[in-house]
Amino acid sequence: EVQLVETGGGMVQPGGSLRLSCAASGFTFSSYDMIWVRQAPGKGPEWVSTINSGGSSTYYADSVRGRFTISRDNAKNTLYLQMNSLKPEDTALYYCMRSGDARRGQGTQVTVSS
Repeated sequence: EVQLVETGGGMVQPGGSLRLSCAASGFTFSSYDMIWVRQAPGKGPEWVSTINSGGSSTYYADSVRGRFTISRDNAKNTLYLQMNSLKPEDTALYYCMRSGDARRGQGTQVTVSS
């Protein structure tokens, strides 16, 4: 059974940083591109970033490029999202997905507020 468990969210002031993790199990993690998606209150899902299966290629939404960094550790079956220079508009539920699959974890809440 595919399982994705996101952790690392919290409340932070504007300009702060957080590191999200997504622990994957139930599939061959190293074979899949992985994606971070976020959903703000009252809005639809927004793609944030993608990393290819080997970790050599990364892609970012314009809204986060230069501030967020996606990475993965295939030995630990874990996906990461380092978020720096956080803004109030980054407030959302963040969750990870594997490419081509609609299943997702429960997500981790990020709140950026002074």
